[in-house]
Amino acid sequence: MQTATFGGGCFWCTEAVFQTLNGVSQVTSGYMGGDLKHPTYMEICNGNTGHAEVIRISFDETIISFDELLLVFFKTHNPTTLNRQGNDVGTQYRSVVFYENEDQKKQTEVMIEDLTQQHIFDKPIATEVSPIAEFYEAEDYHQNYFNNNQGKPYCAFVIQPKLNKFATDFKDKIKPQLSE
Repeated sequence: MQTATFGGGCFWCTEAVFQTLNGVSQVTSGYMGGDLKHPTYMEICNGNTGHAEVIRISFDETIISFDELLLVFFKTHNPTTLNRQGNDVGTQYRSVVFYENEDQKKQTEVMIEDLTQQHIFDKPIATEVSPIAEFYEAEDYHQNYFNNNQGKPYCAFVIQPKLNKFATDFKDKIKPQLSE
């Protein structure tokens, strides 16, 4: 198994998307990129810790590649807004790829260059590309959030529409048991 760590705004949304991908065995919500040791969600929310809300993805590269994960990452959030995703504002919601090795760094830089040259977005990509740092797992109630809270308004009105669009755009990447 390989791992990838992405921050694309609220981890509830990104976790739900990546959990559906064939080849992804686990998605863990957490915090990375700041100086505060063992931060809590409430500390993260103030925007002063330097940490971003992230997901750590365990994946089987024989089924899904890091490049494919990157493409899903870039196409399922807005990588052109600095420290913001929709109504979520602050450095904790920044777009960031935390690379684990030089290959992941290079692949991320090439993906950003390709998306820029293809004019996929109408503004420059603002995604931070940084080396992996200490990962702090988020509190239990953040894990598997969408699956455990589908009746909550945020899940119904924010996450479910993202999942619907994702399922249309990436139906060939969804786990077989979910695409039936």
